[in-house]
Amino acid sequence: MSELLGAAILGTGDVSGEYIKAFHKNPHTEVRAILSREAARAEAKAREYGLERCRAYTSLDELLRADDIHVVAVCTPHHLHVEQGVACAQAGKHVIVEKPVALDLEGLRKLDRAIREAGVRSAVGFVLRWNPLAETIQAILAEGLLGDLYYVEADYLHGITRDYRLYPWLRQRAFGGTALLTAGCHAVDAVRWFLRKEAREVFCYANASRGNPLDYEYEPNSVVLIQFEDGVMGKVATSLEHMAPYTFPITLMGNRGVIRDNRLFTKMWPGQTGWAVIPTVLPDSGAVTHHPFMQLVAHFVDCVLSGTESHVNVADAVKTHEICLAAEISKLEGRPVKLPLA
Repeated sequence: MSELLGAAILGTGDVSGEYIKAFHKNPHTEVRAILSREAARAEAKAREYGLERCRAYTSLDELLRADDIHVVAVCTPHHLHVEQGVACAQAGKHVIVEKPVALDLEGLRKLDRAIREAGVRSAVGFVLRWNPLAETIQAILAEGLLGDLYYVEADYLHGITRDYRLYPWLRQRAFGGTALLTAGCHAVDAVRWFLRKEAREVFCYANASRGNPLDYEYEPNSVVLIQFEDGVMGKVATSLEHMAPYTFPITLMGNRGVIRDNRLFTKMWPGQTGWAVIPTVLPDSGAVTHHPFMQLVAHFVDCVLSGTESHVNVADAVKTHEICLAAEISKLEGRPVKLPLA
């Protein structure tokens, strides 16, 4: 395709700005539309990023009727993702949906079905797959330095307290869903991304600190155990009450070596007597400006232009979200939950 792809951004929050920057700087795309409940906010966002040819919309239907819009990034609050993602797919627009793509199984199935039936390309905002540490770990795995993995752990520890800008709506079940869906799904996806195996069973414990001082409508802390095929174990801890700086610790154990964050020990290097420290960028900030949205968008645009499916498309994200939803069932019923969900 020789002409530029027209991009539309739904929402005007912090994460929308990262998608605007990524599409604006991509040589194959131009940001032509921003959707907001208030036209003035969309217009202000366009001015902020110097988008002279960008239109403001308050109606999604009207935006989707525009012939010069080819790709859409859904960056609105969580509870709107299914409805808006389905509308984009049915309008023939390729779509990136921020995580979580859905807050329940019905919505997850509905969005997945709409994208499959429309035949459009999709991607989900599991942007940490492009974090330099994650890419380094993939290279180490490809070299066989860890051997066969038997345990993978990733944790999402982020204190989302009352002074956090998104706290007022994120704390509500109708908007945040669960700690896993609203945040810890990044860690679940990381475990899946490193293992490349199918999850078979999930068990979950969850709680709030005494008295639930932050007034979450769901348990803001959880530990999830995941059994994958071949008996491989995974573990994800999520805490939204984390009284310390944001951290995203990663551990992989194999029969030839171990990775802990950016430290590597492997028996494939004869004579190694201590951890080898890899100088790279860690996923150690919750700020959206820290995350590699440029790479995610570039990958998505390449998939659109080449007509290929993304490794982080909605169909793949269904598996990450099913683990999160199964964990909630496990917590409520006090039992292991088999996957895939019926």
